[in-house]
Amino acid sequence: QVQLVESGGGLVQAGGSLRLSCAASGDIFSINAMGWYRQAPGKQRELVARITSGGSTNYADSVQGRFTISRTNGMNTVHLQMNSLKPEDTAVYYCNAETLRYTVHLNYWGQGTQVTVSS
Repeated sequence: QVQLVESGGGLVQAGGSLRLSCAASGDIFSINAMGWYRQAPGKQRELVARITSGGSTNYADSVQGRFTISRTNGMNTVHLQMNSLKPEDTAVYYCNAETLRYTVHLNYWGQGTQVTVSS
């Protein structure tokens, strides 16, 4: 079991910045990747950014060059630095952990944190 706790959401004006953090606890040694997803009202949840235990990253095209995912303490904590925010970035942001224990793959989710960008 992995528990994820997110922090750092809020209200910001367009062009501003926010930093989201996600702290993992529990079976953290089974985590092989962590990521941030978002879901806007009426839309499907989408991948924003992902980082593997090896340090590889990938981003949605819509955030490339504006958002940066990073980690501290191994895979204990993952951050999402969001710069040059746009109103279309408004969504609930969810932290995700992908785990592998023996041959079993599992996904864990945080409770979500609201990000609102005003125009």
